[in-house]
Amino acid sequence: MIDARTFKWLSALVALMLALLPLLLSSFGVGMMNDIGIGAMVALGLILLTGIGGVTSFGQAAFVGIAAYSTAWLTTTMQLSPWIGLIFALVLTGSAALIIGALTLRLGGHFLPISTIAWGLSVPIVFSNMDALGRHTGISNIVPVYFLDFSLGTPEAMYYLIWACVGLAYLFSKNLLGSREGRALRSLRGGASLLASVGADSNTLRLKLFVFSALLAGLAGWLYAHNNRYVSPSPFEVKASIDFLLMAVMGGLGQLPGALIGAVIVILMKNYLQDFLPFITERGAQLEIIVFSLIFLLLLHRARSGFCGFILKKFGHRIKTTMPPVIDVTTPLAGREQPVKGTRVLAVREATKRFGGLVAVNDVSFDVNAGEIVGLIGPNGAGKSTMFNLVTGVAPLTSGTVHFMGQDVTGESQKNIAKRGIGRTFQHVKLRPNMTLLDNVALGAYARTKAGMVSACLSTDRDEEAKIYYAARLQLGRIGLAGREHELAGSLPLGTQRMLEIARALMLDPLLLILDEPAAGLRHAEKQELGNLLRQLKQQGVTILIVEHDMDFVMKLVDRLVVMNFGCKLMEGKPAEVRCDPQVQAAYLGGTV
Repeated sequence: MIDARTFKWLSALVALMLALLPLLLSSFGVGMMNDIGIGAMVALGLILLTGIGGVTSFGQAAFVGIAAYSTAWLTTTMQLSPWIGLIFALVLTGSAALIIGALTLRLGGHFLPISTIAWGLSVPIVFSNMDALGRHTGISNIVPVYFLDFSLGTPEAMYYLIWACVGLAYLFSKNLLGSREGRALRSLRGGASLLASVGADSNTLRLKLFVFSALLAGLAGWLYAHNNRYVSPSPFEVKASIDFLLMAVMGGLGQLPGALIGAVIVILMKNYLQDFLPFITERGAQLEIIVFSLIFLLLLHRARSGFCGFILKKFGHRIKTTMPPVIDVTTPLAGREQPVKGTRVLAVREATKRFGGLVAVNDVSFDVNAGEIVGLIGPNGAGKSTMFNLVTGVAPLTSGTVHFMGQDVTGESQKNIAKRGIGRTFQHVKLRPNMTLLDNVALGAYARTKAGMVSACLSTDRDEEAKIYYAARLQLGRIGLAGREHELAGSLPLGTQRMLEIARALMLDPLLLILDEPAAGLRHAEKQELGNLLRQLKQQGVTILIVEHDMDFVMKLVDRLVVMNFGCKLMEGKPAEVRCDPQVQAAYLGGTV
């Protein structure tokens, strides 16, 4: 088994081998290793952006070019230090990514990758048409980097700077994925509703990730310029972006080490093809493009998880998941003060929702008071789910109001409503199957914590992380999953997944917990376990609003029922009253009880 200690020893061994490698290689070999390091840094950003965030980019080479040209122009024309060029390059690259991302990341489907091709094509054209940047000729005689009085003008000297930057970029990326922001970033593929339910905004997170990946490409561009001492438009065209994406795909989009593995494979393969193909044809450059295109298509069809995915599939059972250490914190996460029993928590007044000519919810009013479980029931098409969406901010009201803890929340976003203290689950379970139980639950604390990407990368958020994981373990114990923190959520049966989703909602420390058909698809024993959990939560002061179809389950659980039919409120009362009501029997129970 590969545990955390073994992994650290392996990492130290790899670092030592990299440090000694220039002593064993020729100048050509060292130069190739420099190219691998620069390519790995761009591929690392793509693994985060595409593999983690789900944003396919065919324009990363443009960001490399922006940084390379920025430092080249500043150090040759303005005669400034390459270190000032680094700052200038990163600021310019980050600003460009911020503007481009703000304009394009909201595009859905295939429009987003197409937009990346558009700016990937346009940026090199701008370079080739600017006199200040040398037009098609480019900029030559770029000054080398100096460290104190020592010049890094040779490939051997630049080797250590490049690989030190690769190591730092990898460390920052690893720290980021293990943080509050990282859990949210790893949940981007779960959809905007999942993230909004924990108080996060998917568009903002995607933009942050886009800028971060561009900054990694910018650092690579700065290194490229001062390593080669010459820049021109052609290395930053879309073809180079496809090569970088191929590195990420070939190495493994879901794993950070895939950046280095993919860069090694692609660059070595390109080198050997450039040596071999001229013996076959005079059109070696064109044939190289065809070969790589075929490899790309083959990977997408047969091995989307890349080399790292293949290794995990074969030997994953031997790799022990590294879990955060168990720390008893002296100051736990700050909690909300729960309202006094009987206090009005939620007040819905004359809620109406129209979809064109269809009235899904028509003039519905009801209250939920602290310390009770209220059920919202009705036959299919009654408007329950729409009412649920109106309360949680997923959909706006056509008319009417929603008040939460005395404050008007009508028209507020789902994210802001979650931050106010409304936790929720989903009719169709929304968990991240490849994240551990502990990380899935810890995600629920997003709105209660504040550490950002910078503190995550620099690992200055450890105290807050310890508090989050301490609270997450308590919630896992609360639902009977203590000791199973390392398991992946996707390996759990449906009933346990629903319990896990409740634990994530409880991490919000909600004033109101809203459950959307939590008993759907559960076996009898699982329903009993769920009912016992909800009763315990009620005894602990949690207020619950539940939407459910299973009448037997809900009748034995709730204090009060609100019955809907055809978008209207049919009646409200205690379970015994609802069960005996002729209108309910006719509408929902088939006319008999």
